[in-house]
Amino acid sequence: MPFERYVEPGRVALVADGPLKGKLVSVVDVIDQTRALVDGPGSGVPRQQIRLNQLHLTKFRLSYPFTAPTRVVRKAWIDAKLNEKWAESQWSKNLANKEKRAGMTDYDRFKLTAARVKRNRARTAVFKSLKVKAARSGAFGKKKVPKTPAKKQRTKKAPTAKPAKK
Repeated sequence: MPFERYVEPGRVALVADGPLKGKLVSVVDVIDQTRALVDGPGSGVPRQQIRLNQLHLTKFRLSYPFTAPTRVVRKAWIDAKLNEKWAESQWSKNLANKEKRAGMTDYDRFKLTAARVKRNRARTAVFKSLKVKAARSGAFGKKKVPKTPAKKQRTKKAPTAKPAKK
C-alpha cells in the first residue's frame, strides 16, 4: 500500500505532544525537514511552528494556497466542516473512549467487569445452544459419513483332502 499522507500545505494533523496535545491543526507551510508552520483556527491554535515528530497526519486535507493567511485557512476549515468530520471519525471516537476509560473510578471499572461477565455468559449460552442444534442436524461437528459395506476378509482356502497315495 503506497504512502498517502504527505506533509503538505492543507494537510490536517493532530498534535501528539506538547501543550497543544489533542488539538487539530492544518499545515500552512513546510519550514524544513523537521518543522512546519501550522494554524488551527477551528481548534483555537494560533499560527506557529511545530516539529513534525509532534504531529500525527490525518486523512483530511484542506484546499487553500501556499502560505495562506489565517482568515483563508479559517474559511477553508469552515467550508470543509472539518470539526464535524473529525467528530465522526473513528480516530476521534477512540480518543474520546480513551479519555472516558482514564476517568473511570474503581467502582466504574468493577461495574464494567460485572457487565462484561454477564454479557459473555449470555453469549456463551446462546452459542452452545446453537452449536447443539447444529450438531443434531449434522451441520456442525464431525460429518456423518455413511459407512461403506465391510469388505470380505481374504482368507486362505481350506486345504482340500487329497487322496492318499498308495
